[in-house]
Amino acid sequence: MSFKPNGLARAAVGFKPASFAGTFVALMMSALIVAACGVLLETGIRASVPAERYADAQVVAAADQSARVVADTVDGPEETAYPLPDTARVDAGLAAKAAEVPGAATSVPDLTFPVHGGTSAAGGLTGHGWGSHAFTGTALSKGAAPHPGEVVLDADAARTARVGVGDTVALETADGPAGFRVSGLAEAGAGDLAGEAAGEGTGGAGGTAWFADAEASVLAGHPGKADAVAVVAEDGVDPDALADAVGKALAGTGAQVLTGDDRGEVEDHGLAYAKETLFAVGGSFGGIATLVAVFTATGTVALSVGQRTREFALLRAVGATPRQIRRAVAAEALLVAPLAGLLGCLPGIGLAHWWFGQMRDRGAVPEAVEVHVSGFPLLAAVGVGLLTALGAGWAAGRRPARIRPGQALAEASVERLRPGVVRTVLGLAAVGGGSVLAGVAASAAGSDAANASLGVVMLFMLAVALLGPLLARLCAALFGLLLRGGGASASLAAANSRTNARRLASAITPIVLAMAFASTLVFMHTSESHVASEQLRAGVTADHVVTAPAGLPADAADRAARLPGVDAAVSLLDTQVLVPVRGGGETSLQGTATQGVSGPGAQLAEVQDLDVREGGLERLGPGRIAIDKTLATATDTGLGDKLPLHLPDGTKAAPEVVAVYGRGLGLPAVTMDRASLDGHVTSAFADTLLVSGGEAAPLTVLGEVTDASGYALAQNVDREFGAWANYTMAAVLGGFAAVAAANTLVMTVLDRRRELHTLRLVGSTRRQVLRMLGWESLLVSAAGVALGTAIAVITLTPMMRGLTGEFPHVPPLLHAAFATTAAALTLAAVTLPARTALRTRHG
Repeated sequence: MSFKPNGLARAAVGFKPASFAGTFVALMMSALIVAACGVLLETGIRASVPAERYADAQVVAAADQSARVVADTVDGPEETAYPLPDTARVDAGLAAKAAEVPGAATSVPDLTFPVHGGTSAAGGLTGHGWGSHAFTGTALSKGAAPHPGEVVLDADAARTARVGVGDTVALETADGPAGFRVSGLAEAGAGDLAGEAAGEGTGGAGGTAWFADAEASVLAGHPGKADAVAVVAEDGVDPDALADAVGKALAGTGAQVLTGDDRGEVEDHGLAYAKETLFAVGGSFGGIATLVAVFTATGTVALSVGQRTREFALLRAVGATPRQIRRAVAAEALLVAPLAGLLGCLPGIGLAHWWFGQMRDRGAVPEAVEVHVSGFPLLAAVGVGLLTALGAGWAAGRRPARIRPGQALAEASVERLRPGVVRTVLGLAAVGGGSVLAGVAASAAGSDAANASLGVVMLFMLAVALLGPLLARLCAALFGLLLRGGGASASLAAANSRTNARRLASAITPIVLAMAFASTLVFMHTSESHVASEQLRAGVTADHVVTAPAGLPADAADRAARLPGVDAAVSLLDTQVLVPVRGGGETSLQGTATQGVSGPGAQLAEVQDLDVREGGLERLGPGRIAIDKTLATATDTGLGDKLPLHLPDGTKAAPEVVAVYGRGLGLPAVTMDRASLDGHVTSAFADTLLVSGGEAAPLTVLGEVTDASGYALAQNVDREFGAWANYTMAAVLGGFAAVAAANTLVMTVLDRRRELHTLRLVGSTRRQVLRMLGWESLLVSAAGVALGTAIAVITLTPMMRGLTGEFPHVPPLLHAAFATTAAALTLAAVTLPARTALRTRHG
């Protein structure tokens, strides 16, 4: 069948411009969503950062910064990589092997680690081995290179510490506090300035200190290890050839040999998490958004075709063949969809840039990463819109094209009371599937509950679309009982709604869509945040909480414990471990918040109430950990079992579970002794000090002091990015669905101009007609809000029971704001075009 636009298609576009304008808007909005998510997905796949610290080191050898899981699939073994929470390191001795490679001018084991200033050098510094000056551009301005026990400072650090060459400065490293003789002063090169900026995330931000290479790894807390090995090529040596030679020399050591922009990922670990974030937004959320866009555009196209049933019936009556009708519908899609898709791509690119910029401003994406725009996501956006228009048009035009002309004219005059059998069966099947998945989600935990709940909302939305006329007639009957007390206009609105259930369903479905998805995304966050806040406030029982941006001194807990009136003082190191969890029949590694405790578990219980359900914290120690009950369920682990996990730097461990507790959402889900993390984290300094008893004033020398409620407020602020991400996704989906709802309502009202003029001809005043439409809009918004809320509740209840063990937390004012917005949008989308239509004189 040829899709070349024929006379029927061109005439239809000119004769019914309102219907085609609505279709154009729907397809353009769907292209906008698909293009924006596609651009973010492609950016995540292609994201890279240029090397800064290693810009002059042509080859870098580093450990794999991912933990990998191999799963058996129908296509064979499939490997998935998960970024490590901290830096995986290589043997520093590899530098000597790499230096022997032909073409290598020098090879340096490189380290970056935080250093604490003593009383004479307040603040934090970023530490390196002096050998790194060979590729960073750092040069001595005074004095000599450091030997063991010596340090070179940059000018700012020396000025702050008030020391010069030959003086002694007190510094604290992972090896403990010590005095170092200042052997020289240096001007940091571009590479070390980049390293200092990276050090802000690990505690070092006030300057740079260079130590002797022989002791740098010990001071960093990783004896014999290096973050990476930087290899500088001789003049004229090709970097790729050198990389091949270094790779052969280091074969079997587990080191990866990197060149080009791949070097940047070694120094900026945020890139791996940025890729995950962009993939989650562009891929996972993008897939849902694309389904919603297609779902909504399909309904709009079907409405546009359905509004022209009378025209199709007349065409059949005057001799048009079914083939000509189908060809006309397909050709109409070709006239509208490509242009709508192309125009939708432009704001889609703008939305992607804004969204990406917001993530970068919030630290989720490194500054050096740029948006990548190519033709692939734009072509996909146009193609999706075209296929949607063709498919929806074919399905909607199938019946008017195949039935007899007489029957077509009859159906065009009076709406069919019964929906098709196939549509009803599929709708009931969707309801059954959603109910089954809701039961599965209720009995699951963690990610299994979340994954099942996603299927719940999609299936119930499909059911609303398929059973729309039946639901609309039911809603019209229920709300019509209330409308009967609102006068003649309200009664007429109720009668109209019952008689035109298909038209009512077309208006209700987008409202349901907007309400269901926006409520699910927003109230999922409010539910998690509510439970986490309650657990955090109940869990921190200490009188004082001490924090410091650069980390606390290593002896902070001991110093606090010696203060008058102090009953207990425990320092906590916050980090993450990777834990294998089962979800959807597959094993994945989940980054899990972890706290390393400085003192015995019994002492921790004096400053923190974890709500222990099984076992006890007194057995906490080397090889023994405590975990949250939700994590225990997700990992199928109980008291006395071994829990396999990856420590922050990727080292595998299998500690014994000695306690299971209930406050792992507000507090870290894994609790272990501090010593088990030594050598596996970049920063050796604790993040938090919990103190029970005593006064706050003496603790201010250690850091910023607050009480438990102030600490809980600060922790909630740290969750702002998660809240922003959920609200943004809700705004994108809800906004799209809201525009689709307004578009559908406008199309419906403009298609009723003949009906509205007839009402005016029989004596109804303009005010009465508008009041009738106002009551209809109220019915539409009330039905949409009720159904959307019901779907959200059915979705959220098992999800939150699995994730938090609690029922969803729905702030009444926030829900009321959603409902009010839906009502206002519906009223505006109905009355504004109606006023325009009624301005035309009747007679």
